[in-house]
Amino acid sequence: MPMFERSTLLSVVIVACCCGQAFGFDTRDQPEGKAAPIESFKSVTDALRAGVRGLTSGDKPGAVRALQFAATKGDVAAQFKLGRMFAEGDGVDQDDYKAFKFFQQIANTHADEARGSLRSGVVAKAFVQLGSYYLEGIANSPVRAHPERAYEMFYYAASYFGDPDAQYNVGRMYLDGVIGPKNSKQAARWFNLAAEKGHPYAQAVLGQILFNGQGGVPRQAPLGLSWMIVARQTCDPVKDIWIVEMAQKAERAVSEDERRIATLFARKFARPVTATATAVVPSASVPAATPPAAATARRPVESDAAGGLKLPVPSMFPLSGQ
Repeated sequence: MPMFERSTLLSVVIVACCCGQAFGFDTRDQPEGKAAPIESFKSVTDALRAGVRGLTSGDKPGAVRALQFAATKGDVAAQFKLGRMFAEGDGVDQDDYKAFKFFQQIANTHADEARGSLRSGVVAKAFVQLGSYYLEGIANSPVRAHPERAYEMFYYAASYFGDPDAQYNVGRMYLDGVIGPKNSKQAARWFNLAAEKGHPYAQAVLGQILFNGQGGVPRQAPLGLSWMIVARQTCDPVKDIWIVEMAQKAERAVSEDERRIATLFARKFARPVTATATAVVPSASVPAATPPAAATARRPVESDAAGGLKLPVPSMFPLSGQ
């Protein structure tokens, strides 16, 4: 990304994260983690180790206290993990607004984190989380639905950090016309970036666009089918049954020659699944981000009147690693 463009984008993001109540939150209300008193540890490392022990042994209150100590010292890993715990009600009372504030804190202080650093993956996921919250807002809180702000969060994580979940979400916003006219060409561009990193939803949606040809994207059935095949190989066949069924329907709709070509393409595109959730505490399993439930509802597989495939994909991707 050119330095001028990156600086301009970073300025927009900082304003978005720090401009306070006008955009849905009060920056004076920082994450407090009131689930339990904050204990004292010799160092952040000791606190993280205690947090891991608590998570591993099932002592969630102890883990929360340890992570709170590390979070107050500015540790990004602890802040992100606490955000996830409040988002899911894991060991604490579920509270999306508290979760939002932890992710906000990370974005406020680490927006310019160097790409490829140990913390960059966590910072990128914090931006994705913020974007997810801005899509629909948080009930009974100052955080209101703000699709344009959601786009800014997703776009920054997608373009600067190259995060595949963010790239997928940017593509969905173009495809669904969330902040402007629908634009299948731009959507396909972002889906392709994420698909090449092993993102199964991006692979499936890109395949659907290419298979049908839509919004000015030429129909390329074998290429589209190949991405569906790859998505079927990398997705969860139970949770993401719609991908399996869509690929099967597409295979039945093409000729034998087209299936053969698609299989060759699929072998070329196939790669190990890219983990999109970054561990935030040593040796701890960290659940990935989940947008609001309404944004992830699935529908039965359908076909349109012209015989194309309708994609029963959620509007925003529930990040892998759940």
